[in-house]
Order: sequence, then structure tokens, then C-alpha cells
Amino acid sequence: MSPTLEPIHRLAQGVRVHGPALLSGVPEPHDELMSLVWGPRFDREHAMGLVARQPSVAAHALPALLAAADHFDALHAGAQGRLRRLIVRHRALCAAGASVDEPRGERA
Repeated sequence: MSPTLEPIHRLAQGVRVHGPALLSGVPEPHDELMSLVWGPRFDREHAMGLVARQPSVAAHALPALLAAADHFDALHAGAQGRLRRLIVRHRALCAAGASVDEPRGERA
């Protein structure tokens, strides 16, 4: 893996591991992720709100979430932007997959 993409890959791995538990029940998980990384610094306050909604996973997710926050803050602006674009791309792929999976009306 290229040294440029490795930091983003590490962040994505954490989302894959802890994201389903932290984001369960939220209507728009991609929006929640974007709100965490929208600015130049990770939104720790919003992250704590997500953890507070799921106290059963807090013990496992909180250290990883705080490490991800520090890791995101250390990324240069270009890498932060790339991460945001990946989230948007993933949202589009999920939406395309959902529209393919939706039942279609009968044709006349």
C-alpha cells in the first residue's frame, strides 16, 4: 500500500470494526461520519454523543475512536479531503446498491 493511502486505510479499518455498533440506529450513517471529519479537526464532542448512545460498546470503541481522532487531526489537508471524498463515494455506492435491491413494480 502506498505511504500516502496508508493513514486513510488505517482510519477506514477502524470504521469497519467499530462503525456498525456506533452508527446503528442512526438514519444516515454517512452523514454522521462526515460530521466527525467535516472540519480540519475531528469533532470529538459529536463522537462522544455517538458513544453515549451505545454504552454497551463504549468500552471497546472509545479508545479506538479517540485514536482515530488523533490520527485524523495529524493528516494533512489533502488526505483529510480524500477521506471525505471516500465517505461520499461509499454513500453513493450504498445508495446504488439499495436501489438495485429494492423490489420493482410489476411491468404491464
